[in-house]
Amino acid sequence: MSDRKLLLGARIKELRKRTGLSQDQLAERVGIEAKYLSRIEVGKRYPSLETLESIADALRVEMRELFNFTHFEDGADTTRGFQALIEGATSEELRLINKIVTAILR
Repeated sequence: MSDRKLLLGARIKELRKRTGLSQDQLAERVGIEAKYLSRIEVGKRYPSLETLESIADALRVEMRELFNFTHFEDGADTTRGFQALIEGATSEELRLINKIVTAILR
């Protein structure tokens, strides 16, 4: 099973729950069977482009939001992203980053 299928399914499920919809409700809005939506959400099926557009419309998000997996990345990816952020920061930004991280972790 493709990691992308799993990520896409997890993202759709996350957005569906955020909007307070059940699988049945979203499937009805999209015009697909709830069982098919379930298979998409668990990464067993890839939806067609048309279905992706309908899912995005039903969830009231841009289609690109369905592919925003950054928060699902593993620790190594997150660390690299944080390092890049720090390396490009000014002294003032570094102080602010330090304050924010310290406040969150305490």
